Amino acid sequence: MPTLPSVIVALSGGVDSAVSALLLRDAGYGVQCLHMSNWEDDDGYCEAARDYQDAYTVCRQLGLPLHRVNFAREYRDRVFARFLDEHRAGRTPNPDVLCNREIKFGTLHAYARRLGAPLLATGHYGRLDSTSGRPRLLKARDRSKDQSYFLHAVRGEDFADVVFPLGDLLKTEVRALARAAGIAVSGKKDSTGICFIGERPFADFLSRYLPPAPGPIRTPDGELLGTHRGLAFYTLGQRHGLHLGGRKNFGDAPWYVAAKRADDNTLVVVQRCDHPLLMQNWLHATAMHWIETPSQWHARGTLSCTAKTRYRQPDVACTVRRTGSTGIEVEFAVPQRAITPGQYVVLYDGDHCLGGATIAHAALRETVPARAVQTG
Repeated sequence: MPTLPSVIVALSGGVDSAVSALLLRDAGYGVQCLHMSNWEDDDGYCEAARDYQDAYTVCRQLGLPLHRVNFAREYRDRVFARFLDEHRAGRTPNPDVLCNREIKFGTLHAYARRLGAPLLATGHYGRLDSTSGRPRLLKARDRSKDQSYFLHAVRGEDFADVVFPLGDLLKTEVRALARAAGIAVSGKKDSTGICFIGERPFADFLSRYLPPAPGPIRTPDGELLGTHRGLAFYTLGQRHGLHLGGRKNFGDAPWYVAAKRADDNTLVVVQRCDHPLLMQNWLHATAMHWIETPSQWHARGTLSCTAKTRYRQPDVACTVRRTGSTGIEVEFAVPQRAITPGQYVVLYDGDHCLGGATIAHAALRETVPARAVQTG
């Protein structure tokens, strides 16, 4: 019987990576675990110390060796610096996408190779298909947990020796496997935020690195409603944290951020979550990264596929056009809410994630025909 190769499992201290290690160990792989730290902070919000202790406990239970490495400097240089630059420019970045490309499947991946293991495994919910000779990224079976959106920027060659043990499992099945094996973190709450922010208020954290730049909060008609603390502290579609309740002549309906005008430092807000100023059906995006190049480009230079502009959003039918060497324009079949510069538009062909690009700007155009939403 052939011996299965050795594999390094990126062990975060959560249930998903723990079950990944369990499944690979029981399948006969030579499993070693690697826990990485990306942030150093002593204010009590970041739970890095607890996560390491949980990873250590899991490895003791499973009888697996655990390596520990600190990539805080690499994270600050390659991810956090870009995060701050984007906020200074008035955009809303998603550091988890950069972390996957630069750290988890970049720096950590290279470190795992130096440990002598030919394979790297993580607890991501995604699937990889290499039947065509090169890796193709697919959505996970559990669509509610699918993480292909966050993986779209990883270089295709960096998937060549990667394993996603959870790609065909539901989250309920993962927790059941953890409980059956007596894994200590079987009931641990899923991480829902950015590691370096933890459970702390986002605006308070950001204010440690960006100075306040107060300006007016106005309606689309220019009526002054209040003062904001700086455009960098808000994102399109945001409802909470505006402190605009009880405004005379406006009723009790909540307010939403509709625009950030850098030229006069104005935050424009509207009432109703479906206000026309919050709806767009066209966007331009830059730095397009293709995991696989589509073969179905039309003669007019367009591509029919689906896309999403934020995690957990249903896939929406769209038409894609190339603009220059790395730019794209996307026209959606139906208007989308609060398409946000700095976030990512990710393209799909059925289950296949084609890649994605950084949203530069969006608008509502009248030329897009109304068609039914396609969900994936």
